[in-house]
Amino acid sequence: MDASCCRKKKKKRRKKRRVRKKINAFAMGPVSVDKIIALQRNTTNIRNLCILAHVDHGKTTLADSLVASNGIISSRLAGKLRYLDSREDEQIRGITMKSSAISLHFSKGDEEYLLNIIDSPGHVDFSSEVSTAVRLCDGAIVVVDAVEGVCPQTQAVLRQAWLENIRPVLVINKMDRLIVELKLSCQEAYTHLKKILGQVNAVTGTLFTSKVLEERAEKVEKKEEKKEGKNLSGDQVYDWSSGLEEVDDSHLYFSPDQGNVVFASAIDGWGFSIQQFAYIYSERMGIKAEVLLKTLWGDFYLDAKAKRIMKGAEAKGKKPLFVQLVLNNIWNLYEAVVTRRDQDRVEKVVSSLEIKVAPRDLRHSDPKVLLSAICSQWLPVSQAVLLMVCDKLPSPLDMTAERVERLMSVGAHRFDSLPDQTQKLKMALIQCSSVDNAPVIIFVSKMFAVETKALPQYRQRPLSQDEIAQRRELARQRHADRMVADKTVAGNHKEDTHIDSIKLEGQSPGLSTANMESLTLKDSKPLQDEETFIAFARVYSGIVKKGQRIFVLGPKYDPAQGLSLLPEGCSATDCVSDVPHLSCCSMESLYLLMGRELEELEEVPAGNVLGIGGLEECVLKSATLSISPACPPLNPLNFEAIPIVRVAIEPKHPSEMPKLVHGMRLLNQADPCAQVLIQETGEHVLVTAGEVHLQRCLDDLRERFAKIEMSVSKPIIPFRETVVRPPKVDMVNEELGKQQKVAVIHQVKEESSQGRLSDSIQVDPSGLVTLTTPNRLATVGIRAIPLPQDVNRILESSSDVIRTLEHINISLREGKTVDISLRTLEAIAGLKAQLEKLLQGRKWRNAVERIWAFGPRRNGPNILLNSLNAYKRPSVWQCLSQDDKTYQNGTQPAAPREFDNSIVNGFQLATLSGPMCEEPLMGVCFSVERWDIQSSAASEQDSIKEDSISHETLVNRRLEESSEDMATGNRPKPVSRTEAVSADCYGPVSGQLIAAMKEACRHAFQAQPQRLMAAMYTCEIMATAEVLGRAYGVLGRREGRVLHEEMKEGTDMFIIKAVLPVAESFGFADEIRKRTSGLASPQLVFSHWEVISSDPYWVPTTEEEYLHFGEKADSVNQALKYMNAVRRRKGLYVEEKIVEHAEKQRTLGKNK
Repeated sequence: MDASCCRKKKKKRRKKRRVRKKINAFAMGPVSVDKIIALQRNTTNIRNLCILAHVDHGKTTLADSLVASNGIISSRLAGKLRYLDSREDEQIRGITMKSSAISLHFSKGDEEYLLNIIDSPGHVDFSSEVSTAVRLCDGAIVVVDAVEGVCPQTQAVLRQAWLENIRPVLVINKMDRLIVELKLSCQEAYTHLKKILGQVNAVTGTLFTSKVLEERAEKVEKKEEKKEGKNLSGDQVYDWSSGLEEVDDSHLYFSPDQGNVVFASAIDGWGFSIQQFAYIYSERMGIKAEVLLKTLWGDFYLDAKAKRIMKGAEAKGKKPLFVQLVLNNIWNLYEAVVTRRDQDRVEKVVSSLEIKVAPRDLRHSDPKVLLSAICSQWLPVSQAVLLMVCDKLPSPLDMTAERVERLMSVGAHRFDSLPDQTQKLKMALIQCSSVDNAPVIIFVSKMFAVETKALPQYRQRPLSQDEIAQRRELARQRHADRMVADKTVAGNHKEDTHIDSIKLEGQSPGLSTANMESLTLKDSKPLQDEETFIAFARVYSGIVKKGQRIFVLGPKYDPAQGLSLLPEGCSATDCVSDVPHLSCCSMESLYLLMGRELEELEEVPAGNVLGIGGLEECVLKSATLSISPACPPLNPLNFEAIPIVRVAIEPKHPSEMPKLVHGMRLLNQADPCAQVLIQETGEHVLVTAGEVHLQRCLDDLRERFAKIEMSVSKPIIPFRETVVRPPKVDMVNEELGKQQKVAVIHQVKEESSQGRLSDSIQVDPSGLVTLTTPNRLATVGIRAIPLPQDVNRILESSSDVIRTLEHINISLREGKTVDISLRTLEAIAGLKAQLEKLLQGRKWRNAVERIWAFGPRRNGPNILLNSLNAYKRPSVWQCLSQDDKTYQNGTQPAAPREFDNSIVNGFQLATLSGPMCEEPLMGVCFSVERWDIQSSAASEQDSIKEDSISHETLVNRRLEESSEDMATGNRPKPVSRTEAVSADCYGPVSGQLIAAMKEACRHAFQAQPQRLMAAMYTCEIMATAEVLGRAYGVLGRREGRVLHEEMKEGTDMFIIKAVLPVAESFGFADEIRKRTSGLASPQLVFSHWEVISSDPYWVPTTEEEYLHFGEKADSVNQALKYMNAVRRRKGLYVEEKIVEHAEKQRTLGKNK
């Protein structure tokens, strides 16, 4: 009996060993740079991926585990070192601020893989870094916290991955929190994990549905075009859901049985996929691994009696297989090691798993150390994640044609309108070829700064054996010389001199001190603390070689124009100064990115991520590089964050201004999202995405780029100015028009309304402002009308479409041929349809067709409307009115009236800075109801050039005569103004019309009820029930408004969604953390602009208001406070009293 038991145990052990060998057939270990260089040539086995997640969901900890698998850091330090967070402020704050890359090696059986991993930030302020990382990758690891689930930034990164058309896989991290913090049972944890998977798949499904519906709409439009001209009886009804049913979307969703989900606890070093447990239990239970793969996740249970896997676990109250075979084991391990610390049970677990644990780990006081030692051998997280990456993520060879066309189609150009040579490059991108004659195409997503002394060429190199022997001999001789010198210390000066000369004569030339220094400083030079810029790039085609000359294609480069201007067969070594947006540069050095280290390379084949040195003079933030001028600039990056927070910077010592300017230029290049502006006032302004981003930029400027002391202003808060419909009730909710006015209080308002305006301006009671130019040749009549909120929102979100529309219209006015992509035409048509739907009613009749221009900057959320009956100008939608998509010369229906551009320019200036506090306007429609211009104005405008020439000729003639008179002794005659052609003292008519239009718009704006618009953040706060009241208190003090709150299922966490003015957001995160003892964490994302309801110019005008608010009405007017702060900062006049009710001081000494 004992013998049979021993045989069974031995057989069991052998089975376990076979299973462990099968699972651990994926060897990883220290790898050399030469090995990685060799792997770069096998494009099939390259995986370019980034790690995406919400802040604090464990991206960098997971990256540490992957880095430790290659022996770069110790596995004990994984999660504590945060190797890819190389900046000091990243380590202090505990969040990633810069995306950084590292190349790892992974062996799966006989196959060897090269993994280029990019760790990206999760904080919303640094989402631009996510955009730069996603563009260079083919796949992504999306990390989700097992407790918090899908958070705002999780949705943002999934959307970015979708827009770039890369394939994601899912890691549900921090599984240990379900056991240790929430103390869930296995069954509860399983239910919770299903909900999280459902949340993630819901986000993916929304993105997929929108794409399918867009494609469906395109098909319907094409069918309509084919049926055009045929009369179709009855209304047509389209079933949009039919498109969803036809498309297979099963591969898009995350499901453990598909192998694209890993459950992990990166901090404890363990992680697993369904496949690993399927292999383990297939050997133990004798069930096929394929069957277990399909049934380990889902509503299946194990019938112990029948020894079969059955369906319907939930209905029959049975434990699902995932709970029974997977989670139970992990929960039992945590119970033995962490909760109860049962030493006997731990030893049984270690022996049954056949793993070796060091005695010091078994004796360690911290149970997490023992847990990590067991789990990292039983279920290593790096093995599970990297195996999933190799199996499920695509290689560079799998790039789809759709993604390539999207990359190559920039702006309004469609792919099939590009030149033939350009379209041929599509195959080079799809094939990702590394043959010698393949065209080199590289995309630079960002520039990052490193210290010059950290570059590989300046790093201390290891000494050769000859150099070591030489230094040893020199050290011995120095020691012998020192011994001789010690013996002769008591001698005279002459003897010392004699000894020194003997030493110098006896020393061999090869061992001199100078030679010693040359050995130490060989191939190096003294370096200052300089910064060198490295381009973060990917090779899409060809082989990049060190020192290679290459074209740099700007974002506005047109390959058709470039090919026409350049000679055939032109290369980057030739001069291309005549081609706009095209330059040449040399790639001085190529680098392998290894986290904190850089390794120098000679060449890099296609499909790899690399660093390129020597591009700082040619590339600002991102660019496309190619050896072919036929290559188009690849599509610009999609940035989620909008720079909104501004500060003005100046040096403390004015003499250091050049250093500040240089430093800000470097910062602008080093940060993909930061913007550096010089305002009209001469202020140097830094624009950032948020408070944390601002602090990091200022630290970089102070310590790395400018290295000077700086004075930083308080954050410059952007506002917008708008008009609203006249209110129906006053400040005490009484109906207007029925109360008796208080004459004394209303006196100020009457003076301003009656107006001491000039004679050239007339204001109609209805709000129509008529203004005449100083030379009385032109008159304009303008009315300001508030736009509906929905129209305002659409115009703001469609700024790119409006900008494209303006470029098309400019090209058409210049008589150029324009090729417009179908996607662009659809976007323009969609914008027009939305505006027509929203601008309904008598006063908006036919308004969309009468749009003259958008502003400011020709793409803003304000409209100039043509309400002139006598002037029919070309429509801004003229590109939609033609059947053909190509427009030749003379296709425009009408020519613009003379001085049309002056009216538009005046409108642009007026909307750029409003009358309240010189902030841009928003949501205002200016209707041009009168525009009279005398015929003499045109003739004067045409004669200005002739006038100036004739005047110059007359002056030159007079000067010649005067020089002759001086020579003959005669007195020269003075040049009289009447002899020259009389010029208009007010300047050109066009300039006067611009100024008149601007002033008319400003007065029309002031004739309506004016309001300020504040920038608003959407604020999501996760807090426990105990600190909910304190979080509400902080929001209330900062003018915040709670939209809704909900409890996260399965946790004690509440999610509060609120809006908060940007002006009140500074210090908000720190205050709420202090008030809640760190139990509440806010996430601020710029959302929208909101009208501040209070009137900044309000004063009491009725007896009720007078009684309620008092004579001075000195209660806080939020809009007035904001407006005065902006005016004060800009140096504008602020109407305020410094001292009120002052009294003479009465002292104790003299009581007078």
